[in-house]
Amino acid sequence: MRASLLQISVDEGESVASRRRRTADLVRDQAASDLVVLPELWTTGAFAYEQFGREAEPLEGPTFEAMAGAASDAGVWLHAGSIPERDRDGTLYNTSLVFSPAGDLAARYRKIHRFGFDKGEAVLMGAGEARVTVRLPQTTLGVATCYDLRFPELFRSLVDDGAETLVIPAGWPERRRTHWTLLARARAVENQSFVLACGTAGTHAGVPQAGHSIVVDPWGEVLAEAGAGEEVLTVDFDPARVAATREQFPALKDRVLGLEAPRRQDPGAPPGT
Repeated sequence: MRASLLQISVDEGESVASRRRRTADLVRDQAASDLVVLPELWTTGAFAYEQFGREAEPLEGPTFEAMAGAASDAGVWLHAGSIPERDRDGTLYNTSLVFSPAGDLAARYRKIHRFGFDKGEAVLMGAGEARVTVRLPQTTLGVATCYDLRFPELFRSLVDDGAETLVIPAGWPERRRTHWTLLARARAVENQSFVLACGTAGTHAGVPQAGHSIVVDPWGEVLAEAGAGEEVLTVDFDPARVAATREQFPALKDRVLGLEAPRRQDPGAPPGT
């Protein structure tokens, strides 16, 4: 399986409309890949709080249309990162969209853990409630976003839901880059899953971004890692290694704590996600 992580640079000098068109073209260039992943809030920047309300879109807004068309043109599964979504009641959400190679919406995930403590995303956006997995022909994706990476119980629950490949778009700051790499590897090891973590480059409202998108295998080995600037990180990996790892070292079977009730479904997501 081939995945391409598009580490988009988000800078104030480029309009959202221009970046949307440029990113759609980059997706179309990845026709040789099976899966393409974009970062978190790449339209506005994850720390550009004042833009969230100004650039918020309905679910089927301009970014939805552009990314659905790009996925269809390239014939790829597309995790289109996340956008500031405005729900019908006016609530904002940090919402990820996943499209099929036909350009159909396969899943929507509203970020559960909001960053900022008593400011920023934590007070400007609503919290998602539903875990989301997406079945691809080669693997099942578990979907999470940025700050979610610090909460291992979410990822263990995604594994309970059948996830084999954990996909994490982010707008992670440079000053905590060591945490980004450490946590991505930890989530891979403890869940015996592939991790595809796609960050942004550039500067969001004065906050330098870490970049360094990373792909980690189920043993915690780094298969590929980007640098700090805008980059397309492409890697080939074998999804069958998840089952092989779990059989060879069946640690997940020894779980005692943390077993959960059945998942909550996202009422706004397509059936089966």
